[in-house]
Amino acid sequence: MNKASILWLFFLWIAHNAISQSLTQISSVTLGPYNTSSAEIAAYDSATKKLFVINGNLNSLNIINIANPASPIILDTLYMSAYGSSANSVAVKNGIVAVAVTGTNPQDSGSVVFYNTSGVFLKSLKVGPMPDMICFTPDGNYVLTANEGEPNDAYTIDPEGSVSVINISGGIAATTQANVKFATFNHFTLSSLDPSIRIFGPSATIAQDLEPEYITVDANSEYAYVTCQENNAIAKVHIPTDSVVALFGLGFKDHNQPGKGLDASDNNGYIYITPRPVKGMYQPDAIASYTYMGQTYLVTANEGDARDYTGFSEVQRVKNLTLNTTAFPMATMLKNDSVIGRLNVTTTLGNGSMGYTELYSFGARSFSIWNSSGVMVYDSNDDFEQKTAQIYPNYFNCNHNGSSNNRKTRSDDKGPEPEGVAIGKVSGHVYAFIGLERIGGVMVYEITNPNAPVFIEYYNPRNFAHAPNSGLAGDLGVEGVLFIPASASPNGQNLLVLANEVSGNVSIHTFNAPLSVQDEIFSSNNTINIYPNPNTGSFFIEKQSIEPAFVNIYDLAGKQIYSQTILGSSTHINTSLSKGMYLVAIQEGNTVQYQKIIVE
Repeated sequence: MNKASILWLFFLWIAHNAISQSLTQISSVTLGPYNTSSAEIAAYDSATKKLFVINGNLNSLNIINIANPASPIILDTLYMSAYGSSANSVAVKNGIVAVAVTGTNPQDSGSVVFYNTSGVFLKSLKVGPMPDMICFTPDGNYVLTANEGEPNDAYTIDPEGSVSVINISGGIAATTQANVKFATFNHFTLSSLDPSIRIFGPSATIAQDLEPEYITVDANSEYAYVTCQENNAIAKVHIPTDSVVALFGLGFKDHNQPGKGLDASDNNGYIYITPRPVKGMYQPDAIASYTYMGQTYLVTANEGDARDYTGFSEVQRVKNLTLNTTAFPMATMLKNDSVIGRLNVTTTLGNGSMGYTELYSFGARSFSIWNSSGVMVYDSNDDFEQKTAQIYPNYFNCNHNGSSNNRKTRSDDKGPEPEGVAIGKVSGHVYAFIGLERIGGVMVYEITNPNAPVFIEYYNPRNFAHAPNSGLAGDLGVEGVLFIPASASPNGQNLLVLANEVSGNVSIHTFNAPLSVQDEIFSSNNTINIYPNPNTGSFFIEKQSIEPAFVNIYDLAGKQIYSQTILGSSTHINTSLSKGMYLVAIQEGNTVQYQKIIVE
């Protein structure tokens, strides 16, 4: 294929992706009127073509027929009051539905309730306090719950967090279980833990302080990775031995670096995403996992969460703190409401004898990818705020409830607040779908190579023409994100299901994966890797062979603007390219491979 043909196809690809939309809503079913129902987590059974959806406000489970996804029908509602005060999560596999329910007294044991897919009760059993998330292992042999174990409001009772491992390999009638706790860490001193793991509850042991939030399990059903959101950590649990084998601190995001800034004030009238002298605690809520080159990678939605109780609160605005003037020579300016004065930060970190030397905000306003040892390989930096600002400037960082869509009302807190995440695989490509709780909608990234994710789309089915409390605003407060592959879906299409907490509805969307440059230009397997991508004009190229190769970079006008020779299997490319999209052509002998890059 000659250069002219390649560039012509490249331009067609650009035009296609400039106007196409990968997600399209095809239906929505309301569990109840606005403010009376809360759709939180959804699970899908391909054999019966049913959705199982938690209604948090009504402590119930809705069973929905989606044999025709364009016309979902609510079949039944199962109420959980006999088992506890709050249904939190649901999972389904091999004809078994499992529901996690908080106890009548939240600090007491919770329950897991088993049904068949027709809604017939099978069994219930006790687990740790506040089972916040439930899942099956891929092999179907175990059910796991993340038992958060939050304190009471007075902070006088603080149960230990735990992970319940329920063995169902012998059938529901013969279950066995273990409640995996963190007592083995109690002999640690805080200085012996990773310093980014937050242990800070009043008089709490490490086991009491750790609060498991969400679980993902590797493809081999051997290890569970559990977010401990308030603690800014991930616990690694070995399922066969019911043991915690590692506890990873997630570090902190330096918002003072270019490309990692944030809009930190709800008090000024303009969008200003810029570096600020603040550290972000990643504090992920949802976590998912996938395999690349035989290794497990973890994907987190870095929502952030604070402990804010009557008996103890860590939340304070920057303007109310004493800032160390050596660390913050511009302290007076920073404490202005229009700068970072109104930003909510924790009082548990950064305070010295002469005032705060560091400031730590809640969440990272991003999604991240980590390897199985808890080392970050990618973060979306300030993408979420930049892209929502570009697409919805009039509603940037708005809230999901109340009587108005006023922009920037969440800038002083956690911004767009990424909460849910799902992973889908389409035609060999892996996609991450990250739900934004406040402004709403879903960020879509292609993450096949965890070192080089590519932004695909920001999709938001919210209707900004109406106030949130009008009942006419569409999807509000996306909580649960569920991907159904075409091979399992009722209509043979890839589907994305959103469970919306505030608007109380479940919406169903088709996902038409966009064609990549490799797909449209190339029919053979690509054996090159470019990372990071997006980048700043500086990136690495890796290829499988050690043969010499020629690198050429073209702009959107088809002009060759850069060339370099690769003498081995990898090289570093450092260009002065301006922001935009480019085509990289790598030639080995008579073979040419192509990839797009985005320079930010």
